[in-house]
Amino acid sequence: MARYFNGKEVELLAPAGTFDIFKEVIDANCDAVYFGGPSLNMRMMRKGYNLSYEEVKEAVQMAHDRGKRAYITVNNLLNEEDLEEAKRYFAFLNEVGPDAIIAQDLAVFPLIQEMNYKNIPVHSSVMMNVHNLEMIEAVKAMGVTRVVASREMDLKTAEILQAKSGMEFEYFVHGDMCTVHGANCLYSSMLFGNSANRGRCMKPCRWDYRVKKDGNVYPTEYPLAAKDMNMYEHIPELIKSGITSFKIEGRMRDTEFLLMVVNAYGEAIDRYLADPLSYNREEGSDTLYENRKRDFTTAYAFGKPGLDFINRRYEGTGKFYSTGKVFSTPTAERELKEERVLQVKESLQQAKRKEPAASVPEITVHVNNIEQARAALEEGASTIYLTGDVFQPDRPFGRQDIEMLTSEKGKANIILGMPRMMNELHMEQYHHFLTEGKKHHNYGLDGLLVSNIGAMHKFRPFDLPMIADFNLNIYNHLSASFYKNHFGISRMLPSLELPLQDLTKLLQHSELPVEMIVHGSPIVMYLEHDLYANARELEPIAKEDNQYVDNRHLVLLTDKGENPVYRDATGRNHLALAKELCFMPFLKELHAAGVNHFRIEGKTYATEELRMIVRLYRQAAENLEQCDKLFEDMKPLYAGYTLGALQFGHALQLELTQV
Repeated sequence: MARYFNGKEVELLAPAGTFDIFKEVIDANCDAVYFGGPSLNMRMMRKGYNLSYEEVKEAVQMAHDRGKRAYITVNNLLNEEDLEEAKRYFAFLNEVGPDAIIAQDLAVFPLIQEMNYKNIPVHSSVMMNVHNLEMIEAVKAMGVTRVVASREMDLKTAEILQAKSGMEFEYFVHGDMCTVHGANCLYSSMLFGNSANRGRCMKPCRWDYRVKKDGNVYPTEYPLAAKDMNMYEHIPELIKSGITSFKIEGRMRDTEFLLMVVNAYGEAIDRYLADPLSYNREEGSDTLYENRKRDFTTAYAFGKPGLDFINRRYEGTGKFYSTGKVFSTPTAERELKEERVLQVKESLQQAKRKEPAASVPEITVHVNNIEQARAALEEGASTIYLTGDVFQPDRPFGRQDIEMLTSEKGKANIILGMPRMMNELHMEQYHHFLTEGKKHHNYGLDGLLVSNIGAMHKFRPFDLPMIADFNLNIYNHLSASFYKNHFGISRMLPSLELPLQDLTKLLQHSELPVEMIVHGSPIVMYLEHDLYANARELEPIAKEDNQYVDNRHLVLLTDKGENPVYRDATGRNHLALAKELCFMPFLKELHAAGVNHFRIEGKTYATEELRMIVRLYRQAAENLEQCDKLFEDMKPLYAGYTLGALQFGHALQLELTQV
């Protein structure tokens, strides 16, 4: 089955969560179905869902018998244990011959290439967050045949990128959305030990928050709870943009609901292909509206949606559609406890390297302005990362700032960072800046902190060492090696989502030098959605100052505390932990396991506060035996200390009832 408009293929892609649902959906008015097998996919939370090996085999055959396509989700981040399962799974899939797998973790590429599997085409998952031309060219070189576009990509951008790259595009047209950039929500891991990037999200985005800013409290209800996508009335624009595959979200939805949605879209596409001149966009739209689970949005398809992106119906509270039960309730980050520190130390000892690491580990600091950079240099930091996402009211680092700092750096390194998400304008700006820099000894820069594979692909020819930032979610040694061998990465920060046992195993196996964030409040939600609009467009309901950060910064307030949200120079929002990460008590064990660079997330501290923190960690690095004593002398500047995802794993793994 295939549909075409002016020679362009149009594929309607439907979801299926179980084999019984698949058997119904495959005969609906769609061209392809995607589903998960028994492991390694992002819908493993719900008992009884996904297909067995035999069901996967039968499903692929059923699809092909009908002239349709079958895509299999292998879209989890993979830990070290998963790599062995993946080898077995890929051998099976190579025999079964699906039309493609949908993948997130870069480890899938060496796994497939190592065994020379010819029957496993790869589509990049939305969790790869492909959002610029260089990323498309990079994944094309890796063997990807289709990209699932970033949820924040508008149709005009998709049309331009598709035309320039020739790559097939898949685009979400209906169903559950997320306010956070793909693979850039780490909050569920920090609170529950359940990774959103491994299909176990506990939906903290659908809690009831209040917004505070400038001493005012605003009645926001659910400020992060996105509406459901609905592009039903915009099929002509989707086709014009060059989108090949119209993707319906819903692997957790029931049969009746899916058949209603799939057949509605299929019939509308057929009507448009049969007679585009008299096509009625609204015909059939009322059925979708009357059976909606949340209110509808076109999200970023036609530009930033603003507060209209946020749902106001009761499902915004984070309830499962099928059971009505709540995903989770407001929860504070766990406090750092002595018992857990001892368990972390014991686990890390298993990763102790036979060959000693560098005699003195280095302190690196991520800064937001020149004052912070100078303070960190004066206190002995070996590396300064100049952020690419500068929080307001500071302004982005420019050439004059960089040359001033590099002239003062002494033996330290100054590394230029980049925004996490880089559009075509960002790419042009950085490319011009670095090209001009060749005439001026790279402005004294010592490397680049890279946050997306498009930047790695484009800027590798400049021969500046590249360090892979934590948001790349490197979870296993195979993906780490792939970054090293394919992109030339010289050092990496592993995923912040790694629970204790997975971090230990990565440290045991990684050949790429490892740096770790050991202190600060890292960003756990990276949003195009502007929460600050709540304080501009709503009337306050009360007066209350922020507890830990300046009133000019917005915070999300629950009965468990408040999380600061920082707005960068481009308007993007960055939600931080309420508590500070602090790994001071086990720096010795991390160093023995091969971690030679300890990073401080310094962007949100006042300059003198940052100076004190860098000084303490510099003292610790020079004598790792005194870490416990130094920790006793430290007082948290925010709501307390936490170990983040290292709170979880082994004895303290949080047990959650499956819904």
